[in-house]
Amino acid sequence: MLALPLAAEAQDTCPDRSGYAPAREIIADLGHIVSPDGVQEAYAAKVGGIEQWVNVRGQDRGNPLLLFVHGGPASPVIPTLWQFQRPLEEYFTVVNYDQRGAGKTLLLNPQAEVAGTLHIQRYVDDAIELADQLRQRYHKRKLVLVGHSWGTVVAMQAALQRPDLFHAYVGIGQVIDVRTNEQVSFDYGLRTAREHGNAEAVREMESIAPYPGDRPITRERIVIARKWPQHYGGLSAYRSESDYFFRGPRLSPDYDDAARCAIDAGSVFTLGRLLDEFLQVDYSGVKEFPVPVVMFMGRHDYTTPSAPTAAWLAQVRAPYKQGVWFEHSAHMMPWEEPGKTLVSLLEHVRPLAVEGEAGDR
Repeated sequence: MLALPLAAEAQDTCPDRSGYAPAREIIADLGHIVSPDGVQEAYAAKVGGIEQWVNVRGQDRGNPLLLFVHGGPASPVIPTLWQFQRPLEEYFTVVNYDQRGAGKTLLLNPQAEVAGTLHIQRYVDDAIELADQLRQRYHKRKLVLVGHSWGTVVAMQAALQRPDLFHAYVGIGQVIDVRTNEQVSFDYGLRTAREHGNAEAVREMESIAPYPGDRPITRERIVIARKWPQHYGGLSAYRSESDYFFRGPRLSPDYDDAARCAIDAGSVFTLGRLLDEFLQVDYSGVKEFPVPVVMFMGRHDYTTPSAPTAAWLAQVRAPYKQGVWFEHSAHMMPWEEPGKTLVSLLEHVRPLAVEGEAGDR
């Protein structure tokens, strides 16, 4: 759901991380794509009337094109892709982009001009426009579309609106019904806190019960509701913290200090403007899906709980559908089980894209 800490505050200063520079140089050298058929590009593209930062990597331009729509709403993947993505690049040309209000895209545009555009449909239109640009730039008929967390809200709607652009849709930590997710997550946190005898957690969670109930789902209530399920492994399985992800940008060769500081700034900038719309998201009424759909579901995910996704997938009609359970993951499946992520994409998704690209030949 909302993967960044909801209590994030804008930073007055940007910490100097120059001490990490030697490690970044090693990571950059390891990640340098030297294959003569490969692609390694990073550029600003005009999408939705603003500049948006795009990163494209792959060992062979002939491979299927995969567009990854990150979570957040302002939690870009580019600064942590070094942690898990390289194996995927042997089988896909992988595209990541910093969405409006996120990361480098936040820095590329005047905030006053972007603030009024922060609506879910605008993000959907951006994803569609970028997908079409990429299809033409890399001479592909269609793309594989992948969404993670908040990105599933955007990507799923993009697939529904423009199925002609996509070979398949992959939801990772899929959002189906936000209110149901909130309740399942809260119930897990309170139940687990009671089992552990955590009086502080029980007191905090009972202070907002019943949750979500009939009261408004405010930012303050969400902070409390999300804190303890994530503490008990609902974000990263078996972990109370996820520093590997939140501190991972310090080692990124793709982000300088200003871009790293823009991650938290983007969360503050976007979250309040999108929260009301986000809380209304409900895909449970979607009974027909126009493209093949694959859902990656973390067995321990209590950030976007997997049970509603499994129930939705069981009843939807689609050209092809498949659910994949990640038994040792919560919400961060590509980071927690990168091998299973790769194998699952190769088994269930890449054949659809290869066959689809060959269709008009």
